[in-house]
Amino acid sequence: MTDFFTRQEEARRRSGWLVMYFLAAVAGTVVAVYGALVLLFAPAGSWWHPRLFTGSAIGTLAVIAAGSVFRIVELSSGGGAVARSLGGRLVSPQTRDVAERRLLNVVQEMSLASGVPVPQVYVLDEERGINAFAAGFSVNDAAIGVTRGCLEWLNRDELQGVIAHEFSHILNGDMRLNVRLIGLIAGIMGLVTIGSLLLRGTPRRGKGSGQVVLLGLALVAIGWIGALFGRMIQAAISRQREYLADAAAVQFTRLPEGLAGALKKIGALAQGSRVESPRAGEAAHLFFSRAVSAWFSTHPPLEARIRALDPSFDGVFPPLRKEGWAEAAREPAPAGAAGARRGARPPVAPIPAPQVLSLAGTTTREHLAHAAAVVEELPAAVAGAVAEPFGAAALVLALVLDERPEVQQRQLEALARKVGRPMAEEARRLREVVAGLAPSYKLPLVDLAGPALRELSREQYQNFTRSLQELIEADQRLDLFEFALQKVVRRHLEPHFEPPRRRVVQYYSHKGLAAEIGLLLSALAQVGQREGRAVQAAFQNGVALLAEQGVYIPFFAWEQCHAEALDRALDACLAAAPGVRQRILNAMVATVTADGVVQPAEAELLRAFADALECPLPPLLGGVA
Repeated sequence: MTDFFTRQEEARRRSGWLVMYFLAAVAGTVVAVYGALVLLFAPAGSWWHPRLFTGSAIGTLAVIAAGSVFRIVELSSGGGAVARSLGGRLVSPQTRDVAERRLLNVVQEMSLASGVPVPQVYVLDEERGINAFAAGFSVNDAAIGVTRGCLEWLNRDELQGVIAHEFSHILNGDMRLNVRLIGLIAGIMGLVTIGSLLLRGTPRRGKGSGQVVLLGLALVAIGWIGALFGRMIQAAISRQREYLADAAAVQFTRLPEGLAGALKKIGALAQGSRVESPRAGEAAHLFFSRAVSAWFSTHPPLEARIRALDPSFDGVFPPLRKEGWAEAAREPAPAGAAGARRGARPPVAPIPAPQVLSLAGTTTREHLAHAAAVVEELPAAVAGAVAEPFGAAALVLALVLDERPEVQQRQLEALARKVGRPMAEEARRLREVVAGLAPSYKLPLVDLAGPALRELSREQYQNFTRSLQELIEADQRLDLFEFALQKVVRRHLEPHFEPPRRRVVQYYSHKGLAAEIGLLLSALAQVGQREGRAVQAAFQNGVALLAEQGVYIPFFAWEQCHAEALDRALDACLAAAPGVRQRILNAMVATVTADGVVQPAEAELLRAFADALECPLPPLLGGVA
């Protein structure tokens, strides 16, 4: 399969085609509206009326633009807004429903295995068909939605296949394009709204009333024809992506029978994958399977998708049995974690250094087994804390409490003054629990706490982040783990609490980022090495991949690699073009793998840097050979 950055570039290229298709549809709509006005209001004998054309074009464009902008702004808060518009209900991390608990476990495992934040999870309670979707503008505001039929009819392997399919859309950059397409279709449908208003508001008698009624009918017809072209655009963009997402889901899980089983149950179910929500049409391209009846299907034929996964399929759908609920009740713990229950880790082979970056934006069955083991091995106190906002906030704060008793006491006293004694006491209690966990568990704990932290109010979130900052600064020493943790927390939660910031590409070469790159490589080299020559060798190993005539990348001493400087450097590198970021990440990987072994501290800092550059990396299992 193509690498992460190539898939992201393909998504941007599809966005360009979408704009072209949409402009063509808008141009056709403008001409159609002008033609209707000429027929109804212009003197006979001439088709060209410049003032009429200008006025109709401006009016039509204004309606389409207003409709599109309104809908996109309406959905700008992320995938949760899309899910709620379709009738979705947010699943609380504290849910006691066994089927919902199983769903959350599957989503958590897929998130930890792929290195992306745990998305919000919604259930469409009124939808009895089998369907699902992923929506959002980025991995940080993504949401997964599943119908009630998914929970009732799918077993765990089938559910995991469906969720893996949706994660493929998250990782491949399809979501932003899909949400924008909803807005563009809404803009064209604005003409239907205007036409309907004219029909309802026009008196039956009076001078010109007949022409106004005809204009209303024309606008409704043009709007629906425009929407038909929108459906064609949906189909053109969506169908091939569904085949690719199916293939990625099989690559992730190595269980083609799970995804194929879900598709077969869709074929056997009376409701199939139909979604009854009034807004299902505009979002049809988001769904796992065909959500509405339409002339231009947004998905490949069901039988063709099944045969791509199971060549022996004979076209006969097996009889259904309602096993989702019963199976969930029998198996409250994650499947695949049987070894973890016995205290044994899933066997994992080392990852050759050149393959580290090839894992970006993907995952494997080994990563899923590792993620299931992480979730299963969590102490009960930690598992309870990540499920509710107070405990999740206390857990993250506990991760940065100093191990020295005198410093920790000062931190707890400051925390009590800032957010209250109960929070300080809970953080102290959880610090004793997490102290025994492996270092590689700590950043995953932040991801697991994410859904509960999103339930904080804006004021609570601001108090939480300020408290986190103060705890990190309290010991007055540089700790790159603390920096990485804070960066991950802010990057994953800010889109939920703060207005989204528009990012513009500022660098198309690494020449203007020499100092920033040098700072990041210096930090990575000194985290993994202690002896001076080894540090320089690791640093030069990364710099060698960026060798370019006239570009000098400086080395920075440990004292210069402070959190504020690293933060600024990462923000600057994030403003680089995707190809430049790929080269920077290759240099980072070369730096940490210079000695052939990636230590836990190096691995977690590398993953935090990659996450800050919008390149999710799964856990680096078993070290690097």
